[in-house]
Order: sequence, then C-alpha cells, then structure tokens
Amino acid sequence: MTPPHARRRRTTARGGTPAHDLPRRGAVRRAQAITTYGVGSLIAVDHESFVVSGLDDAESSWTADEAPRIYERRLSRLLGVDCFRLPPASDDDSKDGMRVRRFPLMHSCPECTDLQRHRDFNPPEGRSVCGTCEVDLVPSRFVVACEAGHLDEFPYWQWVHRSTGRGGTTAGRCGGKLRLRSSGRTASLRSILVSCTCGQAPEVSMEGSFRRNALKDLGLTCRGSRPWLGTSAPAEQCGLRLRTLQRGSSAVWQPVLKSALSIPPWSDGRTDPLAEHWAKLRKYDSQAAVEGYLDAVFDEKWPMSLDEVMALLDAEREEDPDGEAEPSFDHRYRALRNKEYERLRSGNDESEYSRDEQFVCETPQGDTGVLGPLGVTGPMLVKKLREVRALKAFTRLADPDSTTGSKEMPLSESPLRWLPAMQVRGEGVFLRLDEDRLGTWEKATAVAARIERMRTAHQRVLDQRAGDRGEAVPSPATPRMVLLHTLAHILINEWSLDAGYPAAALRERLYAADDMAGVLVYTATSDSAGSLGGLVAQGEPELLDRTVRSAVRRAEWCSSDPLCMETEASGTSGTNLAACHACVMLPETSCEHNNILLDRALLVGTPEDPDLGFFTPVREQ
Repeated sequence: MTPPHARRRRTTARGGTPAHDLPRRGAVRRAQAITTYGVGSLIAVDHESFVVSGLDDAESSWTADEAPRIYERRLSRLLGVDCFRLPPASDDDSKDGMRVRRFPLMHSCPECTDLQRHRDFNPPEGRSVCGTCEVDLVPSRFVVACEAGHLDEFPYWQWVHRSTGRGGTTAGRCGGKLRLRSSGRTASLRSILVSCTCGQAPEVSMEGSFRRNALKDLGLTCRGSRPWLGTSAPAEQCGLRLRTLQRGSSAVWQPVLKSALSIPPWSDGRTDPLAEHWAKLRKYDSQAAVEGYLDAVFDEKWPMSLDEVMALLDAEREEDPDGEAEPSFDHRYRALRNKEYERLRSGNDESEYSRDEQFVCETPQGDTGVLGPLGVTGPMLVKKLREVRALKAFTRLADPDSTTGSKEMPLSESPLRWLPAMQVRGEGVFLRLDEDRLGTWEKATAVAARIERMRTAHQRVLDQRAGDRGEAVPSPATPRMVLLHTLAHILINEWSLDAGYPAAALRERLYAADDMAGVLVYTATSDSAGSLGGLVAQGEPELLDRTVRSAVRRAEWCSSDPLCMETEASGTSGTNLAACHACVMLPETSCEHNNILLDRALLVGTPEDPDLGFFTPVREQ
C-alpha cells in the first residue's frame, strides 16, 4: 500500500472546509477493504501501524456517491440485512474514507531505545517520530489476541517483571521505564531484549513469548479489548487464553466472506428499487393488495410489471425454510448454492433479456456428445454473471471455515442493517460430471480409502482449531468433492494458458453434494481481466474436449514426481495427497478451500493403481 501524494487542503465548492478533514495515511483498493484490510485488521503504512475502525459511524461518514448501495436479495436474506454497501472510493474531493485508529499504541525509538505509548514520545502533530531524537518510531512488532476475536497490546511490563513474582500487577508500578533494543547477533527472538530502568528485573529476551501458554503462566487472560471500536467501547468479559502474534501475521485477521451469484429472477437490475419493500410486500396474499401497495409507493412509474413482482414473491417463498424448526446458517447457505446449481444446469436460453439482466447462461452450439467419453456432461456457457461478496464478520487465530458463529467477531458494536461488500462481473464455463460413472467410481474401495486419509487429517485440524470437538464443523472431504476440486484446479491452469487470463483472474465455485456434481470456473474481477469473451469461447464442446484431455495429460506428470505422487501426506497437516505448487495448487484468490483437499491421483490414478483415476479411460484413448 502506497500513501497518496501530498496535496493542498481540500475545500468545498463555496471555499469552506469539508465536514470531515481527517488526515490521510494511505490508500487501499475496494476489494482489499473486503478481503485483506477489512474492519478489525491491522494495516501498515510506511513505518506506522493502524487498525481499521468499526462501522458504527459509517452510516453517516460513508456518502452515497462514494459508497453506493448494492442489492442481492438472496444473500441479503441469508445474512439478515437489507442491503450491502461498497467501501468508499476516495479521490481528491472526498470528504471521508475508511477510518483507522493507531494500533498498537506501544512504540519504540531505535535511537534512545525507549519503549512506551506513542503519545508519551511527544511527537509533533501529524508525525510519528520521537520528540527527543527526531527519528521514526517503530510500532510494536507483537500483539496478543484470543480466539473470540479480541486484540490487545503485548504485556511488556509483565513479561519483564515475571521473574520478580510481580508479573500480574499493574504495569508501571515499579516506577521505571521500559526499553527495547536488539543485540544484532541473530534475527531470532533471542536478540530482541526488553528491560526496565527500575533495576528490579533483569533484561530479558522475547524468546518463549510465542509459547501457547506463555501468557497464561503469567496469570494473564484476555480482557476483551476491541481497539477497532475506539477507547469508548466497553471491554467484553472474556477470560480466554491469549496468544502472542506477529503484527503482520495472517492469523491476526481472517475475513468471513459469503458470496452469491445473481440468478433469475433476482438477476434483473430492475428489482433494485423494490429492495426496501419486500418485507412489506410479503405480507400481502392477494394480487390486488400488492397492486395497491405498488401504486401507493411508485405511483405510475413501476420498476416492473405486476406479473413480474408476483413471480418474484413466489420465488422468494419457495426459498423459505421448510418446517417449524429454524435451519442452521450452513443449511441455508447450502440451499442458496443448490438454487445456483439448478439455474446453471437449466440456463436461460429462451429468455428475453432486458438491458439490466445480469445472468446469461446458454447451451453451447456444438455437439456435446463428444464429451461423453470423458465423463463430462451438461456444459453451459455463462456469458454474463454477477457475484456479490460480503464481509460478514472476522476471526482471529482460527480459520473461518473451521469455526462456528460463536467465534466470529461482528463489524460494529451495534447491529447494522447492511454489510460491506463488493460486486464483480464476469463470465464462466459450467460443467457437470456424469452421475452414473461418478457413482460407480466413488464406490471403489481404493478411492474411499484414499479419501478417508484426507478426511481424517482434515477433521483433526478442524478439531484442533475449534478447541471443543462438539463445536467443530465436519470436514467436507468426499470423493466427488475432492475430484471436482482438483478438476477445477487443472482446468484453471489449462485455461490460464489457452484463454489468455492469468490464473489469479480465474476462480472456482464448486457444487458437490449427494445430488450435485458440478463446477463453475469463472472470471469475477473488478479490473480489466473481467468479461473479455475468451473464457466463454473455451466452453464449446470441441474446445472443452481438447482442454480436458490436455489438462489430464498435464496432470499425469509433476516436476516433483515421484515424490509428489507417492507422498503419504502433503499440504497443511496432511490435508492433501498428490498435490503441490508444481502441479495443481493455485493462487489463494482462485481457490474456495485454501489449496487443501486436493489429489491428482483421483484424476489420473497412480503407477501402482491406474484404475484409481476417474479420467483413466481418457489416458488410454
């Protein structure tokens, strides 16, 4: 991230100052405000460090023109909000933007070696330098966090005085000042030395501060600190174990992202004016009552016809939970994916598209029978699609995919009726695997045994991250899921060569369940590598046939073979088998599952057991 160029003080059209004239410290892209530098994350700008503020004040500070509302009804219902908002895109005339607060507050001066709060250095206004030495201050490299999402300063005073038996007392009671220096002997924690001028405690290194129980042994537990909400936010009662982290560690902040494709009948942009009225419209059972409401709200300028509005109400009621019991969030999210799968299978060939239609999915013109020997069926050309990705919450220390909602930290202190999100448009190719052939293949003993090894390893990781086995989510590893996942990866690698897209501009969306076996590879990016037509062209049966065959042949060999193919476990804690960065792994932005649960042996088999592979018949043709 690069700070913006220096510029003159901004003024309004009448020559006055804007409502907010906060100093700017840098710039991030809109997508980064959702995926990398969202609420509660730490962001470095030059030699300074900040935490991105919560959204409690965003309703007033985010202007409608810089942070417009976007609508995706199906995702809104899932997340319990009315709409979404794009993060503010600022320019020289902007009044505000993403707000940040300085964190951590503990800084050190490399010249005088003082270690204290930033304000105690008496820096000049708008600068982060030592008031005495006039050198740039260094933010603390270390912070502490708990699995409930709280974040706090590293307890340097308690760490230094732990040998005196006073580690749990109030910091600063000894009357001394903390100092931090580096011995320069090594780059390890042993060379980072902290001391106190009181003379009652020896100089100690930071070695051992990352032990799992290092702070628990000092009698320290989480205080429930939430610095992204400001000093006025009351601390929550927590008491969980604290963990020491590097300030730039990815474990400090992990986004909880949820996304949905805009599919008919909700993909027509003309539905946006109705977004705020669905809750009231659903209360009316008769067409006449709906007509009366629309007349009262829109007068004669209806955004859609009455028949279209009634069709939307019927579609929404179809997605209502069945039965009296309230389904879980995961169950409702799977139902959302099921609807997408149904629409991708059927397409909308016969539809008359309006100018505002955001989903165009058509059957290829060529003979799809050529794909039969591959075990591939039902290819569809998604010539136009829109995806909305919303930041629901965030976690610390724990992978969002391995936690339940209890460990997710909300983006604001008070509930909001909207969430920050980004919308991306692109194109894609959807294909399915033949159910008969897939059903026979996944019942094979060798396939089941190989998947069980991966599932067991993944479940072990999920149990460890959850802490309590009862709260751990089950591993999604199944034969068809791993097969579809690996197939999507080799297709993305192949299309990055043939279609002219970088692999990071392509993305997978898996539909793997007992009644689903499909994969959508699509471009969904906000930059120039969006809808250029090159990917859709690859979905024609003749080209798709050549692509699958070429991708399978390429997957037969890896530059790390035979080690890659014969390994007993690879990836994070053994959650992969025959998969590495030299063959099927992708950029993290392209993969739904963080490059785990991959095995190319399920595609092409092994030298000892070639029949293990789903596409082994393709190799023999």
